[in-house]
Amino acid sequence: MAISPPYPHGSPRPPWWRREWVRHGAPAALLALSGLVILALVRRQTGTEGFLVGLGLAVVPVPWLTAAFRWLDRVRPGPWRNLVFAYAWGACAAALIAIVANSFATHWIATATADPADADTLGATVIAPVVEESAKAAAVLLVFVFRRRDFTGLVGGAVTAGVTATGFAFTENILYLGNAFGTDRSIGTSGLVSVTAATFFVRAVMSPFAHPLFTVLTGIGFGLAALPVRRRPLVRVLFPVGGLLLAMSLHALWNGSAALGQFGFLVVYGGFMAPAFGLLAWLLIWSRQRELRVTREELPVYVQAGWLGPAEPFALGSLRARRLARDHARRFFGGRPAARAVVRYESDATELALLRHRARAGRVGTEFAGRERELLAALWQNRHPARPALDHAARATAPPPAPVPYWQRYGHPAPPYAGYNPYRT
Repeated sequence: MAISPPYPHGSPRPPWWRREWVRHGAPAALLALSGLVILALVRRQTGTEGFLVGLGLAVVPVPWLTAAFRWLDRVRPGPWRNLVFAYAWGACAAALIAIVANSFATHWIATATADPADADTLGATVIAPVVEESAKAAAVLLVFVFRRRDFTGLVGGAVTAGVTATGFAFTENILYLGNAFGTDRSIGTSGLVSVTAATFFVRAVMSPFAHPLFTVLTGIGFGLAALPVRRRPLVRVLFPVGGLLLAMSLHALWNGSAALGQFGFLVVYGGFMAPAFGLLAWLLIWSRQRELRVTREELPVYVQAGWLGPAEPFALGSLRARRLARDHARRFFGGRPAARAVVRYESDATELALLRHRARAGRVGTEFAGRERELLAALWQNRHPARPALDHAARATAPPPAPVPYWQRYGHPAPPYAGYNPYRT
């Protein structure tokens, strides 16, 4: 007797709120709506001409900041959709939350204290850091919760946070530069001595990394919480909270530098901001180099098992070799699709090496075997363009062989007259 399947027309359709177009379309529509609202608010404050000038100047630091974070994420690059979401959240949703909340809080303080100067000072040093860093941290939290597998440690958290802050700074710069242009129009200044030029120099030349620096601290906190180390749940929660509090503190110090006297800005910039930027840059680059070193050390086991080629651990442990492999695949193995396959192969191989490194340290539970099989299957699927490209890159970047001593070329195990002492009797 044949048993009819419970769903004769295939698997049941998921509820409407779990369908693909809803899960992606609804956030995109909300971000687009918030973007239209924030742009309308900014244009209302700056005027049409000020808005256009601010927009043109604010976009200048965005490409190289985004490129810097993308370069930092080269070892295990996250998907573009996460970066697009993070940037859109920072530029639209976080900026809208900040401008509405800051305006409401400043107005309330001014009404309560009857002193606009005190309201502006408290708003800049207390309200703005809390509101803005919380709004930007929401994007990192959403990626951490819903895209946990793409959230790869310290570097992944820092890149997500930095791109979010880059989008937020872009919208904020439009407002500041547009208002500066309006001030120049009212007082009749222009050129290098204008308020617009001074604002652009401070925000886009001297300190374009300010907002990314603040929010990267939050991203590092989430990155530490994402590391597969056996810790208590409370400790995992403390890492993001601690990073967020550090971001708020540094942001408050930066905003309060104007109230520290004539040279307060330079003192905070040289004494805190620049050293913090250098320290965080060193930490993230060191973390990336550590991932490359672990890749070189852990992958030879899979070479012996036949999953990888002999030259692949060396090539996968070098950024230069990875770039050459992608370029070689693009030129000789099918263009951009082949290059993307090599990128996926490199990322999966790195993830496999780090997974094995954590397993040897006892920091992986029963999910190790399943995740290892999944990564090996992904490597096998992309092996056709990746293996020859990585072999070519390994040959191109291999160090030259050491010269063979002349006595070994003639079959002598030691140099002539080795151990000979003419003064020995």
